[in-house]
Amino acid sequence: MVDRASGLWDRVDVAHLAVLREVAEQGSVSGAARAAGMSPSAVSQQLKVLQRRLGLVLVERVGRGVRLTDAGRELAGIATTVSTALAAAAAEWQSYHGAVRGTVRVATFHSAGELLVPGLLERMAAHPDVAVETVDEDVSQDDFAGLTAAYDIVIAHRSDDLVPPARGAVSVHPLLREPLDVALPLDHPLAGRSRVTPADVIDEDWIAPPAGFPIDRVLTAVAAQARSPVRVVRRTTHLPLMEKLVARGHGVALLPRHTTRERAEGRFALVPLADLRAGRVIESLARPDRAARRAVRVVIDALVAEAAPYAAP
Repeated sequence: MVDRASGLWDRVDVAHLAVLREVAEQGSVSGAARAAGMSPSAVSQQLKVLQRRLGLVLVERVGRGVRLTDAGRELAGIATTVSTALAAAAAEWQSYHGAVRGTVRVATFHSAGELLVPGLLERMAAHPDVAVETVDEDVSQDDFAGLTAAYDIVIAHRSDDLVPPARGAVSVHPLLREPLDVALPLDHPLAGRSRVTPADVIDEDWIAPPAGFPIDRVLTAVAAQARSPVRVVRRTTHLPLMEKLVARGHGVALLPRHTTRERAEGRFALVPLADLRAGRVIESLARPDRAARRAVRVVIDALVAEAAPYAAP
């Protein structure tokens, strides 16, 4: 056990535990400083104080960085438990007073924001004391979990992987699975099909997001199914640009069905893929202590309700 002598916990400051937790989750002192809104020197100083008070080595230098010792990793896990318990206690107290209030910061990538945020804000009108702030964040699918250090809720997406990417100590709330269809120019020979196979479309010029984004990872699966490399002629994270390029005949693309369907009519065709489960999973991510906040739980529940009509496979 980390606490090897009675009375040591009387000398542990919750703020120091929070700093250790950030070092564990961010992987460096500089990352912890950014997440905590502190200077690296202040983070280092708090770590020194915590180690001195406990009489334990919690972090050790490795090259130019640091890593946690066994004791440090154990205590970092305890820090998450402590912060979550404190948040849950605060939520119960707020519930006793019958009020739900506070500011909830939500990060969302563009197309999920388009799909979910307008309805979310309408639902939140029932909770006038909860202010919802939204910020656009579109990153590689493995990087969404890291955003939970800066936001209360992160709306993330990932491809239909059999095993979700590692996300550390993050609470995950499933929202929906959105199929990906092949977008084709209206005059394309395959545009009138009810569905197409990977072999039908693998030789096309493709417009795709950067490598590591969920749509591109599904495109990689298309290539594997067709047993042929894919030819990407343009990369962008901006789905409306992808739509315009397809509509004007500059290539084909995989596009999310629910987000794109209304804009496709009369501009380009959306054709489902056969012989491959092509889609992206959209989830909300939050640190356990933030997810325990009553205002955050209300926003997560509203997101789940807003996504429900789209949630069928």
